[in-house]
Amino acid sequence: MSEQATRQGQLVLLVATRKGAWLYHGDAERRSWRVDGPHFLGHIINHLVLDPRDGRTLLAAAKTGHLGPTIFRSTDLGQTWQEAAKPPAFGPARNGLAARSVDHTFWLTPGHPEEAGVWYAGTSPQGLFRSEDGGDSWAPFSCINDDPQYREWFGTVQDGTPDGPKLHSIIVDPRDPKHLYFAMSGGGVHESGDGGESFAPLVDGMAVVEGFDPANVAFHDPHCLRLCPSNPDRLYQQNHCGIYRLDRPADRWQRIGRNMPAESGDIGFPMVVHPRDDRTAWVFPMDGSDVWPRTSPGGSPAVYVTHDAGDSWQRQDHGLPPGQTWWTVKRQAMGADRESQIGLYFGTTSGDLWFSTDEGGHWEALARHLPEIYAVEVGYPR
Repeated sequence: MSEQATRQGQLVLLVATRKGAWLYHGDAERRSWRVDGPHFLGHIINHLVLDPRDGRTLLAAAKTGHLGPTIFRSTDLGQTWQEAAKPPAFGPARNGLAARSVDHTFWLTPGHPEEAGVWYAGTSPQGLFRSEDGGDSWAPFSCINDDPQYREWFGTVQDGTPDGPKLHSIIVDPRDPKHLYFAMSGGGVHESGDGGESFAPLVDGMAVVEGFDPANVAFHDPHCLRLCPSNPDRLYQQNHCGIYRLDRPADRWQRIGRNMPAESGDIGFPMVVHPRDDRTAWVFPMDGSDVWPRTSPGGSPAVYVTHDAGDSWQRQDHGLPPGQTWWTVKRQAMGADRESQIGLYFGTTSGDLWFSTDEGGHWEALARHLPEIYAVEVGYPR
């Protein structure tokens, strides 16, 4: 392993679940793991993220029985926690629109490296929020929360995913803090080039469920949106209706999932991109048949990888159960580290945490019998 990778090697897996959060600290070889947790036992933790700008600050998006939806903060890598003084909350109704309340914060994204203390949050129902003090206080961000057109695209709380529609996949362009993306389930992909003063849909080329109108942004259901760190002009997307790639300045998505094997299809939730190779990405397909059972296709789970930007895909299942395995992986529950040979990690709906130290070639179980896993993030503590 290179000197650079060895310096990076002390990593932590941040595992958010339906009943709390766990931190798994790994050594440089990723062979020895120390567990820290549970944190917030019994509470729903939708997302747990380490701030890469300081390597110490953690934010946890929580839905608790007594505090409701809130944000918890730690500035000492989880040794102590404090609740945010002002969690994300919608303001009074405006523009003649109905008042709304946050059911839960679903997604957390640290701001640009040059914007210390800035964070973004996406909520259910769909809302976009920003903090400028390290996640302690939050305010509605941009115009979209109370914009009549966006409200129409949000749909209703009965639409979309079983636990409510949500805004997710908030992305800050590493070259420009004013260039932002986000996705909504449902409601499409959206882009801003002016720091959030305005957003515009970016849905051309994306399919919708048969019988619905693709010209209506409300019917678009992106599941996960990723930007390539090595090439910020390339984005990948896992959608309710396929896998896509977008190469800017083009604004039409290409459905690269058509090249997936027929037995797996191209429907799923998570998407992971290689940190140094914009042609390599991973997905975790699920059963996309008419009843949407949200299980592995045929009860035989596998990761699929492309090394040519989606022209072809290969199955990676060595070490995974061969059959009669009916879990799947949620949209935030798969991630990658930055080591010289990339490590991959995913958590399942049955509470198992899996990892590979050879870019998906071989898989091992790191933990079993956790609560249902909602999110897995990789961080580098300092």
